[in-house]
Amino acid sequence: MDWIQLAIILIQAGILVNMMLIGAAYMVLAERKIAAWIQNRIGPNRVGPWGMLQSFADVFKLYLKEDIVPLAASRQFHALAPVIAIGVAITVYAIIPWSGPFVTIDGVKYGLAMAPDMNVALLIVLAMTSVGVYGVALAGWSSNSKYSLLGGLRSAAQMISYELAMGLSVVAVVLVSGSLSLVGIIDAQIANGWNVFYQPLGIIIFLISAFAETNRAPFDLPEAEPELVGGYHTEYSGMKFGLLYLAEYANILASSAIIATIYLGGWDILPFVDEASLLGLDPTSVPMVLIGHVVFLSKALLFVFIFMWVRWTLPRFRYDQLMNLGWKILLPLALANIAITGIVLLLIG
Repeated sequence: MDWIQLAIILIQAGILVNMMLIGAAYMVLAERKIAAWIQNRIGPNRVGPWGMLQSFADVFKLYLKEDIVPLAASRQFHALAPVIAIGVAITVYAIIPWSGPFVTIDGVKYGLAMAPDMNVALLIVLAMTSVGVYGVALAGWSSNSKYSLLGGLRSAAQMISYELAMGLSVVAVVLVSGSLSLVGIIDAQIANGWNVFYQPLGIIIFLISAFAETNRAPFDLPEAEPELVGGYHTEYSGMKFGLLYLAEYANILASSAIIATIYLGGWDILPFVDEASLLGLDPTSVPMVLIGHVVFLSKALLFVFIFMWVRWTLPRFRYDQLMNLGWKILLPLALANIAITGIVLLLIG
């Protein structure tokens, strides 16, 4: 690896990390604005124009708050849990294909992503979501609090249960696209149409599972305030709490981007339409790639809005309802979806 490739990788990493941090900060503000809109309130409007700097004020507040660790807590693991949570969230961003390749250096094409064309990228995404449970479970256990421990146990059971349905829903996408590479899946959708038309049940299963994987309402039982005070992050304060909070929103954006990638064609503007030929542009030209990047972000932000809309619309499930939905409804539907997809592909060749 020469210095040019190293410089490109470092620049890409810096762009991705800062995009994630700034995006998560403004997602907090967006959630507060959307909650105010749904509840017929005004929302944050004091710090900066239209309240646009409120999130930065919140971050400064968290930096200045005292870091309080319970006396009986395991201090090393108490500090490690938020690092695992945010580390897993950042890692997933390196695999997401935010744009198509448009810069060629020494025969290698680069885009606005670090490693999107891995031949097992989809498996890496599922593996990272599995590792994410360690941060939450460790946060609950290391605090040495019954409320935190119950929140961590709930999160572990919930994430393990819904990972099965999520993984099986992705298997049907792999059957249709014939690739585990996220770029390969997008290329297949550009050629044959978006997977949402071939996998309408799959996108519903994946979206519901993503709600559970990110501990979002109506699946926010690990944080249930009436029962567990704050759940697994009850004993956290200062920037450690901020990292756990930031990881949740980073995972929401990552899940939304993955849905846009594997079901809505990624940077493809319209299904069944060759936009580059229609506009008279090279598909790898800078204007075409930037247009695709904006389209990709718009699709991802649409699902971010759905995440927030659902939170302030639906009540929290009971724990037995949560488990029944995952094991008795979503898992059989995901298995049936794979069987139907395989039969259809066998019949049509």
